[in-house]
Amino acid sequence: MSPEELVYLGVLAASIPVGFLFRFLSPPVKQGAALLLGLSITIATCQIHTLHSLVTVIGTWIIIRSSWRHAPALSLSWTFLYLLFFRLVTWFNLPPPTPYANAVQLLLTLKMVSLANEVSSFHIEKRKDVSTFAKSSVVGGLSQEPSLYDIVSYSYCYVGIMTGPFFRFQTFIDWLKQPNPQALPGSEPCLQRLKLVPVFGALFLAVNSVFPLSYVRTEEFLDQNFFFRFFYMIVVFFVFRMRFYAAWCAAEASCISAGLGCYPEKAMSKPGGGPTVSYSPDPSAEEKYDYRTIQNIDCYNTDFCVKVRHGLRYWNMSVQWWLHHYIYPNAPFKSYTLRAGWTMFISAYWHGLHAGYYLSFLTIPLCIAAESAMEASVRARLGPQGQNVFDWIHWFLKMRAYDYMCMGFVLLKASDTINYWTSIYFIMHVIAVCCIVVGRILKGAKKEPRRHEDREGKTETEAGDKKTD
Repeated sequence: MSPEELVYLGVLAASIPVGFLFRFLSPPVKQGAALLLGLSITIATCQIHTLHSLVTVIGTWIIIRSSWRHAPALSLSWTFLYLLFFRLVTWFNLPPPTPYANAVQLLLTLKMVSLANEVSSFHIEKRKDVSTFAKSSVVGGLSQEPSLYDIVSYSYCYVGIMTGPFFRFQTFIDWLKQPNPQALPGSEPCLQRLKLVPVFGALFLAVNSVFPLSYVRTEEFLDQNFFFRFFYMIVVFFVFRMRFYAAWCAAEASCISAGLGCYPEKAMSKPGGGPTVSYSPDPSAEEKYDYRTIQNIDCYNTDFCVKVRHGLRYWNMSVQWWLHHYIYPNAPFKSYTLRAGWTMFISAYWHGLHAGYYLSFLTIPLCIAAESAMEASVRARLGPQGQNVFDWIHWFLKMRAYDYMCMGFVLLKASDTINYWTSIYFIMHVIAVCCIVVGRILKGAKKEPRRHEDREGKTETEAGDKKTD
């Protein structure tokens, strides 16, 4: 493990027992303590680079105070432009940020854009209430505009400060105002999320030691046969998954121990977004709670869902919610594939400026188009048994597509990514294009008989008319 990974592990390990102590604090003390602890972690790991996150927070606060109506668009522009400056600071003879500062900045960008949207929604609903005397229909909306102290507290809350998951400002406020946090489930769901972390961690260390990523960049690797080179991307993605499974499950456990994101099951919460249905606790019934709001990974469905598009839903789930609500609806395109491409481009930019991110993320829309074409032209014609076989083949290709795209994500450089994809003859790109072409051919062949029948029917009618004449 790298020194950075050890620091992340230490922060997560310490956050879990600390979280249980936060359940005994009053709302004002909890807010101040969470801010103090989170700011201490940030300063200790980021040092002078803490100023980047502070400038981002102050800038967002100014935008919200100046123009709440345009705050969503302005905050997105502000935070994403600052991300560009943050990544190019060496051009201005400034010291490069630490990996910890990058992690803090990424999550803070999500938080600030979400906050601006929440404040804007609050003002819009407030005006509707005044004009119509009706109760707001927004689920989980703000009850008042946050102060600068509230915004700073939310930004530097110690929970998930460097590892996520992302959570909205309203989720943070609900956490502070929990009426009886000690009574909320904690130990059992926390252990449930932690039980496989040692397994994921052990598999990550063991397999990574046998199949290091650095070997892909060597001339010796390129001399290996095709099947070995193809197999290597499967192993690399396995290591990649085990690393994030361990980290995100531990990060969820740190939220659970503190009670963050705990809502009644009837609220039908979504990862990242929180409750989707208005609810009120029933004092006469024993309430059931869940932590869906802070769930960031569904390990089983990530591995075993069938479609590429579904795989996105179960990976980094809180960030996927953010992209779906703040980026996808505002895409400058109408078709699903192009909207998905735009969303993946923004996601790549959020991750960084390395070409490997863009090569990987922008391959996803191609894969989605391929599976859509094959589903419409092939799967739709099959019976139940045939569809079952189709789904197994689809699942296998989905996993290979993610193996393939992962290489760009971890190799980062365009040259390294292209060299690897060249070594396996761009096989997944070729398969995706072939699926699209075959799908269109079969779709056209399916329509052709109808056209032929129409022409024959028309000819026979015309002949009948002539005979009648």
